[in-house]
Order: sequence, then structure tokens, then C-alpha cells
Amino acid sequence: MHILAHFLTITRHRHKVMANCFRAGIPWQGLLHDLSKYSLTEFVPGAKYWQGNRSPNEKEREIYGYSKAWMHHKGRNKHHFEYWNDLNINTHRYEPVKMPRKYVAEMVCDRIAASKIYGGKNYDDSYALKYFNRGRPRMNIHPETADETFYFLSILAEKGEKEVFKELRKYIKKKDYKIIIQKGE
Repeated sequence: MHILAHFLTITRHRHKVMANCFRAGIPWQGLLHDLSKYSLTEFVPGAKYWQGNRSPNEKEREIYGYSKAWMHHKGRNKHHFEYWNDLNINTHRYEPVKMPRKYVAEMVCDRIAASKIYGGKNYDDSYALKYFNRGRPRMNIHPETADETFYFLSILAEKGEKEVFKELRKYIKKKDYKIIIQKGE
């Protein structure tokens, strides 16, 4: 068990997300971000499977074929696109639902912070976009939510943190904020 190391990792991550959320104009979400990670359901497996360079949920998943901690976490935290799946009354299948803007913004803040924590010395402003693009083909995410996430992570990669947080503040405040995705990306 890596109790202290896991506690320090999740707390460091939470503080980075909190700072990002303040910069993005969603301070309340930053203060409440990932509190479920301190619950026994999430904390115990996190400490047991902690490795320091990736999520302990990945190790738990390798062992059991699923991560009980992750299922608990994604079901309680609206900044994860996996939370936003519901039964489509026409197709009778679970399908992704477009995320509200404030949760997209928090997800971007979370991805930036997680990239810094797990990327360590390899982190640069393109890290989160590269990670997102690697996983995107497997994601069950609403297309508009995926495009919005890509858009903001692209701003981060091309123009840096100051610009992405400025754009996130506009995106949250202005209902007519338009996201334009360049074709071929």
C-alpha cells in the first residue's frame, strides 16, 4: 500500500485542477473537484495500485478486467465524459450526451493538471492534446463534446495556458461562443 504517496498525488492533482478552475472562471467546481477520490471506495484501491506515473485505475483494470474505483468515480463526477451517457429513447441504447459547458471547462482543467502530474518532466503544452488524440478513437463521447475538448487542448498546445484559460472564461460566459474546428485535424 502506498497510502501517503497516493494521498499526495491526488491532493497535488486536485490543487492543480483547483488553480486551473479558478483561472477558467469556475472556482466552485475547482473547490469541489474530485472529492470522491478521498472516499474509501476510491482511496483504498488508489493506494493499493499506486504507481506514480499513471492512474492506479489502469493497474486495477489490468488485474480484474475493470476498475471498481473508476466506476465509482465517473458516476459521481460530471467533468468526466463517461458520466454523460444515457438511454436513447429512440434506439434503446446507451449513447453519449453533450456535456454542459461548465463541465467541459472543468474536464479541460482536469486534463491539463493530470498531464502535468503524470507527464512529469516530459510535460509540455502539447501533452494533453496528444493524450486526448491517442484515446479519442476509443472514446464513447458526444461528437460536439469531443470537438470542444479538442479545440481547447489545441489552443493550449499552440498558444499556451494563458490563452486557453482566457478562451474557457469566454466559452462559459457567452452562450453564443462559437467553436470552429479546422477540417483535416
